[in-house]
Amino acid sequence: MTGLVSYHAGLAAEGSVERHYADTGHGIARRRWHGSGGEIDLIARDGDALVFIEVKKSRSFARAAERVSHRQMQRIYASASEFLAGEPNGQDTDVRFDVALVNAVGQIKVIENAFEYC
Repeated sequence: MTGLVSYHAGLAAEGSVERHYADTGHGIARRRWHGSGGEIDLIARDGDALVFIEVKKSRSFARAAERVSHRQMQRIYASASEFLAGEPNGQDTDVRFDVALVNAVGQIKVIENAFEYC
């Protein structure tokens, strides 16, 4: 039962983060996009740029941030590269990798360009 609760909590967190990005003027290009490297939770448009977003939910922002692993970042990079192949500018598209942290009370903290710091 715990797995099912965690799954639904994750979906709710992704929905909250999606609304956050939409409310800040980003168009949502894809939700839960699967590439050969793995899943990207959200892909948003910021003008001509793309934002690849990893959503992490936990009791605190710190605990959520701890759940982003180097291996996971590599899988997201691989999937993002695959996604970019279908974009008009391909690999030359401006991109950003954000991590959106959601705590136990539903607050959201976005770390823009998060993979640069990991």
